Amino acid sequence: MNVHGTVAEGFEPVREAFAANFSRLGERGAAVAVYRGGHRVVDLWAGTRDVDGTAPWERGTAQVVRSATKGVAAAALLLLHQRGLLDLDAPVGTYWPEFKAAGKERTLVRDLLAHRAGVPVLDRPLTPEEAADPDLGAAAVAAQAPAWEPGTDHGYHAQTYSWLTGELIRRVTGRPAGEFVAAGITAPAGAEMWLGLPSSEQSRVGRVGPVTAPEAAGALKVRPKRAVADAYADPDSLTRRAFAAITPLPDENAPAYRAAALPASNGIATADGLARVYASLIGEVDGGTRLFTPETVELARAESSAGPDRVLVVGTRFGLGFMLHGPASPLLAPGSFGHPGRGGALAFADPESGIAFGYVTNGFRGGVTADPRAQSLVRALRDVLGRG
Repeated sequence: MNVHGTVAEGFEPVREAFAANFSRLGERGAAVAVYRGGHRVVDLWAGTRDVDGTAPWERGTAQVVRSATKGVAAAALLLLHQRGLLDLDAPVGTYWPEFKAAGKERTLVRDLLAHRAGVPVLDRPLTPEEAADPDLGAAAVAAQAPAWEPGTDHGYHAQTYSWLTGELIRRVTGRPAGEFVAAGITAPAGAEMWLGLPSSEQSRVGRVGPVTAPEAAGALKVRPKRAVADAYADPDSLTRRAFAAITPLPDENAPAYRAAALPASNGIATADGLARVYASLIGEVDGGTRLFTPETVELARAESSAGPDRVLVVGTRFGLGFMLHGPASPLLAPGSFGHPGRGGALAFADPESGIAFGYVTNGFRGGVTADPRAQSLVRALRDVLGRG
């Protein structure tokens, strides 16, 4: 595989791991970027821009990053808190009165961020067209009765996180979530990432699709635990219903879907764009602005939810909107915070080392939180830094 781009001296093992993903793990097209202390030290891409095509991936090729978008949505709400516009300990209904319905009047803003709001499912799933309408999505989650008492437990809000975070941003700022993210996060960071893709950028985005892992060449086939497999197989489980809050599944390659702003699932970014966002959260970055104060960084990565996840079934750890390092979602080190995208993408920051990481792919594999391709890059980076 012809790998393009550059790595700083000492980061060559990341390039080797990236190339090996194509030969051993069935990668089709991907990119990875790493910043250290605000300076880019890894910038690599290879393969095809479309999962089912032959045109080469180019510098600046972008892809749908699925739930890696959730970290950016969380960053938007924490920025509003940092500016004194959002009280984490206030009921969500303070800003969004309709959300008080059906026993949710005591749900706190911090509960919403940390997947403790109790509304990961909708009794009536939304169609892709309905899901793209922020008014319909907000009304649906506002009317939904919680699956557990808000604040008492946690479970991954796979799809409903879009309308929970998007509507709260809109209620506080008066602006759509995509517009606020563009003005408050991606523009100051100098990051190529969009929540609601402009028509002018459509041609830069590759086609995504499912891929299967090769069973040869040393690739490890991992079987899910029985409880996890059963949860995904049961149409009445919180697991199945959470991921099916949009039914049928949207066409992620459709221009209309890409133009919508779903903060849980349809951000579009380059690997460098994801890495720059996280670099800007923890420090100054070349050509960009620091976004989080040290106090907000600590809020982001302070454990707010931990233990068995009522949706994902496995144990998960969350800060205020960000996944934290742990067995279900290994990041660089215990102090890292970020978010994976189901089937591939990953982005995170590690304040202690000054590292910010972004990985995007056009080939989505089974699994939610720990894709082997992304993990091979994280392990190589950990070895480079002597943190293995």
